[in-house]
Amino acid sequence: MRLLFLGDMVGRSGRTAVYERLPGLISDLKLDFVIVNGENAAGGFGITEEIFHDTINAGADVVTTGNHVWDQREALVFASREQRFLRPANFPLGTAGKGSGMFLAKNGARVLVSNIMGRVFMHPDLHDPFTIGEEILAACPLGEQADAVVFDFHAEATSEKQCFGHFVDGRASLVVGTHTHVPTADAQILNGGTAYMSDAGMCGDYDSSLGMDKEEPLNRFLSKVPKGRFEAASGKATICGVGVDISDRTGLAEKISPLRIGPRLEETIPAFWK
Repeated sequence: MRLLFLGDMVGRSGRTAVYERLPGLISDLKLDFVIVNGENAAGGFGITEEIFHDTINAGADVVTTGNHVWDQREALVFASREQRFLRPANFPLGTAGKGSGMFLAKNGARVLVSNIMGRVFMHPDLHDPFTIGEEILAACPLGEQADAVVFDFHAEATSEKQCFGHFVDGRASLVVGTHTHVPTADAQILNGGTAYMSDAGMCGDYDSSLGMDKEEPLNRFLSKVPKGRFEAASGKATICGVGVDISDRTGLAEKISPLRIGPRLEETIPAFWK
């Protein structure tokens, strides 16, 4: 199975780049399943229902989120009715929406996707991600109820991301980090067969501060006095993510490589898909 994961979409620039390129990528690369993190899609803060539908219509099978999931208050309403919308699974019981779900890939594979948020340097401080991950895997084991298992681990600390990858190694197809908006160079297959990358990067304007227009973040570092709001940068965006080949027999990863398309960063498409 060919699976593509795209990192956090940031603002209109990031959305536009994904919507313009994703349909062609799905067709040209013969992708079976696509996951997009959309938690910064609405001006950099949260996601609206319209943006969610636009992302699905562009070809995403699932939209994941993170700590900004409720920044647009309407998300609290549509989260419960949109089955392909995920918020972090370790929110308290009774929170709107769901944190994981089973989805059907184009090749017929059953794909369990789970969105989990880390706790180190993160707000809000949610339930233990390791305990929640264990519960999810126990309820739907790879090779039994699921043909593939993917975790979007939305976290700040690389150490927490790496430890979660090792924790589920051999029991998940892919653990990919989101939140820090900078693509890491550590795409690898762990000893047990789980594909791992500390951060997929963002789909946004890299002439920025993490997708935000750089003037106000720079001002706050220099003066410590806010002059205005953070606004999403509006320049041409680069889409960043990771591609994985998953064994139809074991559900574990066979190949993994980053994907980057656009200005600023060196472009790369997984060689095994060319």
